[in-house]
Amino acid sequence: MMNSGKKTRFAVLYDYLQVAGGSERMALDLCRGLPGASLFVARAYAEAAALTGSRPDEIKALGSAITRPLGRILEAAYCFKYRTQFLSDAKNTYYLGNYAPLAASRQANGKKIYYCNTPPRFAYDWSAEYRSRQAPVLRGPFDHLTACYRSVYEQAVAQMDVVIANSENIRQRIKKYLNLDSQVIYPPVDVEKYRWLSQGDYFVSTARLMPYKRIRAIVEAFLKLPAQRLVILSGGPELASLQQLAADADNIHFTGWQSDAQLLDWIGNARAAIYIPKAEDFGISPVEAMAAGKPVIGVADGGLLETIVHEQTGLLLPPDPTTEELIAAICRLNPATALAMRGACEARARLFSRNIFLEKMLALAV
Repeated sequence: MMNSGKKTRFAVLYDYLQVAGGSERMALDLCRGLPGASLFVARAYAEAAALTGSRPDEIKALGSAITRPLGRILEAAYCFKYRTQFLSDAKNTYYLGNYAPLAASRQANGKKIYYCNTPPRFAYDWSAEYRSRQAPVLRGPFDHLTACYRSVYEQAVAQMDVVIANSENIRQRIKKYLNLDSQVIYPPVDVEKYRWLSQGDYFVSTARLMPYKRIRAIVEAFLKLPAQRLVILSGGPELASLQQLAADADNIHFTGWQSDAQLLDWIGNARAAIYIPKAEDFGISPVEAMAAGKPVIGVADGGLLETIVHEQTGLLLPPDPTTEELIAAICRLNPATALAMRGACEARARLFSRNIFLEKMLALAV
């Protein structure tokens, strides 16, 4: 932890390292880009072990055997609210995620910087949808807990000296739901490590297997295109049901979560990528694909409007595309068309480099 009596210049707080996903990578990138910083999380799960590599000591877990029974969300909220006394000697603290900001009241001095990927969707723009998933008897408690969370979250965010949005899309969302002004700093992408290796005969999907990522729609399209190949490079709650859906399809392959080296190989040898989430905050995956010279089939919605350039670095479909529209885009992005977009993809990706992100975040410090 931090040494009392001597101010530590940088600390980074993030909810938890759940999987090897974009938000987890960003938290680590920020920690590694700030001199002498440590990353404090409620817990680091085994699914995210590939992120730490040979540097596990930079991660400080606040959870314990006592807090584990609370479950992931309650444990994170508890740990940041009650186990962050060490922030009393912090100079610059960067808060990321939905629960880490709850520690703001523990920071007695220094600068509080909140990097917001989105106001928590379960409590704001998707609250009605989350509520509808609850059994009727649980909807009252859900409403109460959500209201309590909004109250403590808004109090925490109000204490921040600087609020950063990860895209113009999120800047507008912060203004709408929190009535706060923010500035945009795009999340970091290690564009230098992605390389065009060859042009294979397959499309890749790297999104987590969750309903709002709409991987099911992608699978359904490829079930009707047996001559086209799809490789899904991720895991998530929908893995079993999607595998069952595609059980008889030789052209659809699930790899599960991949190491960095494996991802670089799969993406670098693909024809193109597909990423069609609902109301995505920003979306790092399309930028990673473009950094490898691979165009992206996306949707004209959310953060993708700020990354993919239609007909130059990929194809943008309507916000809620039909299977037929997705099939048409897959067929249109033939090998020659995809290859012709390589240069524009690589140039576009460089606008979202990790170095630009770190320079802007470091400039906020005192």
